Amino acid sequence: MYIGIDHGTNAIRFASINRDENTDIKKFELSRDYAASMQESDIIDYILNHFDSGREDIELIAVTFSMGDGINSIENIDTVDMRGVKSIEGAGKKTGGGAKVFDAVKNSNISAVVIPGIHTGCNTDQRMNVFSHSTSPEKIGIAYHARCSNQDNDFIVSDISSNTVTVGVSNKKIVGAIDACILAPGLQHGPLDLQAIRDVDSGVCSANEAFMHAGVLKRTLYNDLESLLDAVNKNNSNAILALDTISLFAAMEIKSIQVLLADLNPVPVENIYLAGSVGEIEYVVDRIHHHLGLRPHVLGKWSAAIGCAEIARDICSGKTEILGLDVNF
Repeated sequence: MYIGIDHGTNAIRFASINRDENTDIKKFELSRDYAASMQESDIIDYILNHFDSGREDIELIAVTFSMGDGINSIENIDTVDMRGVKSIEGAGKKTGGGAKVFDAVKNSNISAVVIPGIHTGCNTDQRMNVFSHSTSPEKIGIAYHARCSNQDNDFIVSDISSNTVTVGVSNKKIVGAIDACILAPGLQHGPLDLQAIRDVDSGVCSANEAFMHAGVLKRTLYNDLESLLDAVNKNNSNAILALDTISLFAAMEIKSIQVLLADLNPVPVENIYLAGSVGEIEYVVDRIHHHLGLRPHVLGKWSAAIGCAEIARDICSGKTEILGLDVNF
C-alpha cells in the first residue's frame, strides 16, 4: 500500500492506493487544528486505523509540508532538515497540525519521501524565478494525478480553493507556476493590492494577515464556501459575483501559463485540469469554460493526496524522476 499526504490550507488529507493502479482508493481528512491537539504517538495509529492496515502493509508514504522551499528534489524523509522548508514564516495559516503529522511519519520507521515545492533554485523555466516561490508541494501531487489520469505530456492544472495556484507542465516536466500571492485570488487568500500595501505600511495588519484576507469573500457577507454556495443557490447577486470573480481570475491565470507553454512548444495546450473545493463547482467550471473556450477536466479536492500516493507507488517501481523533479531515495 502507498499513502499520500496533502498538507492543505484547512485540512490534512490522506489517500492510499494499492499496487494495482488506482483500484480501491481509500481517503480521509483530518482538520489541522485537531491534528495539532493530538499526541504524535497517536497519529500513525489514527492513520492505520482509517486505512484498516498495519505498518507492514505500507511500502512508502509521500508527504507534503508547508511551502517545501528548503528542498529542490523529492527526498528521503530521514535526510531532510527543517521539514523541507526554509522557514514556517510567510504567507499562510499556521496551526502546528502539519508539523505533528510530518514528525509522526518521520519518527515512525515507515519509509517516506518529502515532496518539494517549486521555487527559486528549482529546475524550471528560469524566467519564473523573478518570484521566490511558485507553488507548494501538494500542487505537485495534483499535477502528477493529472498526468497519471490521462498520460498527457503537456497540460495545465489550476487548484482553486482557499487560494488559487496554477501549474504548467511541458513535455512531462513542470516548467512554471503562479503562486497564490501573485495573481488570482481564492476564496480567502490573494495578492496584496494597493490598499493592502497601505494597511501593512501603516501597521493596520501584517503582510501575512493581508494575504489571508485578500480573497473574494472579503467583499461579501460570507465566511466560508458553504455559506457562499447557500447564497448562490438563493440567487444572491453578491454571492454569484464572488464566483464570477474567482472564475475570471483563475481563467486569466490559466491563460498566463498558456503563454509560457506556447513559448516552449508551439503546439497549443488544451488539456486543462481544475482541482480544489471551488474547482469542482459546476458553475465555476462552466464560467472557466466560457472564458477559455475549453472544457476543463475536474480532478476534485482529493487529487493532491491521491497524486502523492501515486508518486510513492511509482518511486517504489523504480522511477528516478517525477515531472522533472529528481528522486533521491
